[in-house]
Amino acid sequence: MRVVVLGAGLVGVASAWYLAEAGHEVTVIDRQPAAAQETSFANGGQISTSHAEPWANPGAPLKILKWLGREDSPLLWRLRADPAQWAWGLRFLGQCRPARTRANIVAILALALDSRTRLKALRRELDLHYDELERGILHVYTDSREFAAAIPQAALMREFGCERDVKSATECLEIEPALRESSVAIVGGTYTAGDESGDACQFVQRLAERCAARGVTFRYGSTVERLDQAGDRVAGVYLAGGERIVADAYVVALGSYSPLLLRPLGIAIPVYPAKGYSITVPLDEGSIAPSVSLTDDGAKLVFSRLGSRLRVAGTAEFTGYDTSINAVRCAAIARRAFALFPRARPHESRDGVVEWAGLRPATPGNVPLVGCTRIPNLFVNTGHGTLGWTMACGTGALLADLLTGKQPAIDPAPYSV
Repeated sequence: MRVVVLGAGLVGVASAWYLAEAGHEVTVIDRQPAAAQETSFANGGQISTSHAEPWANPGAPLKILKWLGREDSPLLWRLRADPAQWAWGLRFLGQCRPARTRANIVAILALALDSRTRLKALRRELDLHYDELERGILHVYTDSREFAAAIPQAALMREFGCERDVKSATECLEIEPALRESSVAIVGGTYTAGDESGDACQFVQRLAERCAARGVTFRYGSTVERLDQAGDRVAGVYLAGGERIVADAYVVALGSYSPLLLRPLGIAIPVYPAKGYSITVPLDEGSIAPSVSLTDDGAKLVFSRLGSRLRVAGTAEFTGYDTSINAVRCAAIARRAFALFPRARPHESRDGVVEWAGLRPATPGNVPLVGCTRIPNLFVNTGHGTLGWTMACGTGALLADLLTGKQPAIDPAPYSV
């Protein structure tokens, strides 16, 4: 079939690869001049099956209330006169029940483990390199109560196949010696040896090159205006300027912008933008900085070593489609980063610390939406939240199987649109 994929980020390009591998004629459309220029551009860099616990969990409502009004809080909810924000927020609260949290962890974990396996295979098959490191991910805790709460979560993940092992503070320092310089005491952690890190933007661009070599067409600098519906099917997609592109099937992988394109067709999906931030530090040669990817659960930050750079990313700000950079939030990320790694010094002869913000497409329970809509030839692949890099290959393969009519490797039901 002729398939049009809307979006050239992690999810869109991974979808294009697996669709092309299944024998389809694929065209990818994106408004940017190259792949991975928006949400996939400067994310946290983790392939993190160990991060399967969603933001929506039993402890979240009290934390959000505590953080209200704090400009530097890990999760900042800016109340707006936006019905979509309020509806999403109510659904989020519904997902905080223990039974829903457990079900969402299981669904996220199944997809993340499948995706990690596919990524490793893809890297070997295509000889892809993107500052990748296979040194695992260490979750560190600086609060004893949070560490105690993490122990049963780690046990649940081990039950469903994620090798997340509990570690003492001493063991954490052995796994990542750079933490010995920390001015914040580490009380314990969990370690997942099979997790990875790498530069997501580099990965997407390398994969896009391999896609093009297989015959996938990329239309960069092309803004999608609307989908053209005729009867019970999508008959085409209109670009800015009036050009109409026709295919047999259409895949919406536009991240946070997916609901805006689907809404005129009467399709409502529970996806809302959660703005995340990152800083990228070009390291001095004498820096003492982590080489194991880290998650600081208390501050909701992740750390990834990307060659001679240190990427620190995280937090969530619910403020609609505003992509502006909040200096206070970036300063809070830097403050925490240099408290944990005071000798991770920026290189004087290079550009300074680079700040970035992007909109992560979040569902209330962090479980992505993958599959067919009520329109038979219209498919969706979005809603990955903070785990787009972790789940991209898995959802790309799942989407391709569902579109092709092939039995997927994992149960698609939890991700149905």
